[in-house]
Amino acid sequence: MGYVDLHSHVLFGLDDGAPDPATSLAMLDALASLGVSEQCVTPHQKASQYLPAWADVETAFAEVSKLRNPRHPTLRLAAENMWDDVFYQRAIDGTIPHYTGTSAFLVEIPRQLMPPGMLDRLFQFGRAGKVPVLAHPERYHQLWDDDALARSLRRVCAFQIDLGAIAGFHGKRETKAARHLLELGLAACVATDAHQVGDLQQAAAGLAWIDKKLGHAAVVRLFDHAPRAILSGELPD
Repeated sequence: MGYVDLHSHVLFGLDDGAPDPATSLAMLDALASLGVSEQCVTPHQKASQYLPAWADVETAFAEVSKLRNPRHPTLRLAAENMWDDVFYQRAIDGTIPHYTGTSAFLVEIPRQLMPPGMLDRLFQFGRAGKVPVLAHPERYHQLWDDDALARSLRRVCAFQIDLGAIAGFHGKRETKAARHLLELGLAACVATDAHQVGDLQQAAAGLAWIDKKLGHAAVVRLFDHAPRAILSGELPD
């Protein structure tokens, strides 16, 4: 057993993550050293920027799966879905890319604008047995000074905090928000959101901050127990 990372850009040649197979393997080396035993690979599905065909995503997943060695984390395919027109249509069609074999999926929203009707739509996903996971809520401006809104959102989705933000690498305001959500108890889980090898050093620093400020039990809950619960179809408290 080990940690479960629900968010990374390990697959090469698809988005702003790993550019080549060597980088993918170097990232898996670093993830193994961090103690990750299951790695969810989540390439962007973002209409305005990165929208690789799903067949290409599956090909990259198969290639990295063949290249990984036994000490590397096992891999699970998913996607980082931007809440845009493509996502909206996929929600209607029932074709949102999920964490393979689960009822959970990862979604992000624009930094400065919460999509209209988002709370209700997330509630409807939950009623349909889905587990929406909101990537890096510390980035979203509307949550920075509105704990009531954060609590309302958290009731209908899991908040996944970036470890690099906790450690102070993503901007002062983002760090403040990430730590605040952790201290309020609104963070469901943490993830590396690794795009390159150096991001894993930042992730280690984020884990160290949690260990020091909240205790090692919080590290285990946020980076092991809660991610496993999400993959089993549960929305953590």
